[in-house]
Amino acid sequence: MTLVPFGMLSRLLVACLLALAVATINPAWAETPSKHYTAASADGVRLSIQEAGDPSGEPVVFVHGLLGSHLSWQAQIDSPALQRYRLITYDLRGHGQSGRPSASQMYTDGLRWADDLDAVIRTSKAHRPVLVGWSLGAAVISNYLAKYGDANVAGVVYVGGVIELDAAQIQPHPEVYRDMSSFDLRTRLDAERDFLALCFHRQPSDETVQRLLANAALASFDMQRVVHRMTVDAAKGLQAVRKPMLQIYGEQDALVHANASARRAQQLNPSIRTIFYSDTGHAPFLESPQAFNDDLVGFIANAHPANH
Repeated sequence: MTLVPFGMLSRLLVACLLALAVATINPAWAETPSKHYTAASADGVRLSIQEAGDPSGEPVVFVHGLLGSHLSWQAQIDSPALQRYRLITYDLRGHGQSGRPSASQMYTDGLRWADDLDAVIRTSKAHRPVLVGWSLGAAVISNYLAKYGDANVAGVVYVGGVIELDAAQIQPHPEVYRDMSSFDLRTRLDAERDFLALCFHRQPSDETVQRLLANAALASFDMQRVVHRMTVDAAKGLQAVRKPMLQIYGEQDALVHANASARRAQQLNPSIRTIFYSDTGHAPFLESPQAFNDDLVGFIANAHPANH
C-alpha cells in the first residue's frame, strides 16, 4: 500500500473542498460549457480546453493569469455582446484541470507555454483567432509570438499584461511572493488570498472571490515555486507583430506598474493602442466588464473588418 504524504493529502482536500464550495454557492459556475476537450502540448502536458458562444463566429482565445483558470473569463463567456463569437478558453499548465508536471523546467522555459497556446489553436482549429491575455497570460502570448509569429492570429489584446518579469514593471510584494512558495499550507493559502486581493481595486462579489480562491487552491505548488523564473521574450514577440494590438490597464493596478509596462510595450511595438481604465486595478475584465467587453467587440471588428 502506498501512503500519501500528509501535506499532499491536505492540499488535495483543501482544493476539493474549495471547488465544491464554489459550485454550491453559485451552481451556474458548475454548468458544463458547450464544448470541452483536451490537447497535448509538445512536451506531453494535457491542456483542458472549453468553448462557448457561436461555433461559426470569429474565434477568440482567452489566456488567464497566475492562479487562475478558464473560469476567470466568466464575465466574457456570459456577455450577450460576445455570444456572436467563438469563445475559447483553456487552463494553463499547472492550473485548473490541465496537467501539473513537477519538473521546474516545465514552468521556467517560456517556450513550453508558447507550445501550449499553439496546441490549443491547432487542436481547436481556430482560424486566425484574436488572442486575449491577462497578466501572466500576456507573457504567454509574447512567447507564442516570439516562436510562431503572428501569421495565424488576427490580433492581440493584453489586459493588465506582464510585458517582462522586470522590477521596473512589476509592483514589489516580496512577502506575498515568498509565502506563495512556502511549504507550509496555511502560509501559502494565506498568501494566495493576499495575492488575489491585490488583483482588484474594486473588489468583486463574494461569489467571484470564492471562485478565484478555489482556482488558486487548485494551482500547482511546483509551478508557484518557480514561475517567477519563466523566460519571456517580449522583445522578439512584440516586434514580430504586424496585426492589430491593444493593451488595457487599470490605473490603480497594484501588481504591475501600468505606465511602465505600457511604455515598454510601445517601445517594442509603436503601433500598439493603449487604453487606461480609471478606478480599476489589475483585472479590468472583471472590475469593468461592460467597458472591457465593449472595447473587445470593437477590437475584434477592427481585426476582422470584412466580417463586420
